Formats: sequence, structure tokens, C-alpha cells
Amino acid sequence: MTEQENQPTRVMVVDDHPMWRDAVARDLTAAGFDVVATAGDGQQAVRRARAVVPDVLVLDLNLPEKPGVQVCKELVGTLPGLRVLVLSASGEHADVLEAVKSGATGYLLKSASTDELTDAVRRTAAGDPVFTPGLAGLVLGEYRRLATDPAPAAGPDEPKAPRLTDRETEVLRLVAKGLSYKQIAERLVISHRTVQNHVQNTLGKLQLHNRVELVRYAIERGLDDADA
Repeated sequence: MTEQENQPTRVMVVDDHPMWRDAVARDLTAAGFDVVATAGDGQQAVRRARAVVPDVLVLDLNLPEKPGVQVCKELVGTLPGLRVLVLSASGEHADVLEAVKSGATGYLLKSASTDELTDAVRRTAAGDPVFTPGLAGLVLGEYRRLATDPAPAAGPDEPKAPRLTDRETEVLRLVAKGLSYKQIAERLVISHRTVQNHVQNTLGKLQLHNRVELVRYAIERGLDDADA
């Protein structure tokens, strides 16, 4: 399968077990991805990711030197285009939610097949949330819980929220409902790339950093309850 723009997606694999790390890198390379780096601990992961700037970081949570969630926070905060797919042995709800809050786009268990992994990396690169079955509902529930928390008061110098176009609002509403970019494109009869552009424009206007923050913003305003 040809990657977008005929350029292979650049992937970095982070895991502290060399045999597992090498196997994942080998499988992704065989599937047509460009594995640009690997790392075995958190400090090394941050340093190498900033040097090679991958499109997707396949990240284990349990790392020496620096935990995976901290790696995710630091890199998502400094590499705006980076997508993070957590690949973990843990299916604990607390670990999943912590990973998502740190900016991860998706969360896959290590019990996933090679085909599931390669599909997850492909979809993560496109900006779609990817979760092991059973975890997506948990994450959406957490979005809703977060949306009920009091929002921080706006400062006196903070500008008013910018105006979104009707189409941007429509895309945002469907994002809040948990639809993938592909599903949104089909629903609105527009291209996948157009959906991505609308999301990026909306993130820029609202000064948000990732899809997690975008969904929270939308749910806070009740857009997930709007008629489909």
C-alpha cells in the first residue's frame, strides 16, 4: 500500500526490550514504513525524536530513565506534527487515560497482530484515534468527564474565542462524536485531506495542540450532543 504523497511514513520505535523493538521495527519496515530511529529509554527517545522528527512515534510506556507518558508530553509539546501511538502490555484504564492526556493519538496492546499494528500506525499518521477494542469507549467517557470539570477562568488579557466557519464547526462536531477523519469525509462528502485541513485550521484558531484538547473543547460546548 502506498503511503500518502508517495512518501513513506517516517516512524520511530521506542521500547526497552531489544528483541521486541527490533521485531516491531522490522515488521513496520516490511510494511513499507520508513523506520528512521529506535530508542531503548526515555531520555534517548526524546533526544533522537527531536533529531529525526518522525511522523509517528510508536511508544512503550514502561521505560527506564523517563516514563513513556513524560516522553509523550515533551515531544508532543515541541513537535506539533508528531503523532504518538502507545504500544503497551498494559490495558489498565489508568495507563490508557494517562497516555491520552499526555497527547497520545492512540493506544494499542502488545497482543495486537502485525496487521493490526501496521494498520494502527497508518491510521495514526492520518490523525485518526486508534484504540484496542474496548478502550475507545473508555477514552470517550473520559473526554466527557473532563468536559464537566470547571474550565480555568479567562485572564483579562485573554482574547475572545475566534470565530469558526460553518464547515469547521461541522467537522468539530463530528470529531466530538468520535468519528474518524475517514468517516467524517464520507459523511460530509469531502476528501480525507480536506478534513485534516479543517482540523488543523481549527486547532490553530483555538490555540489547541492536539485532538484530545479539541474534543474536550467541543464537548464543553455541547457539540457532541448536536444532531448528526
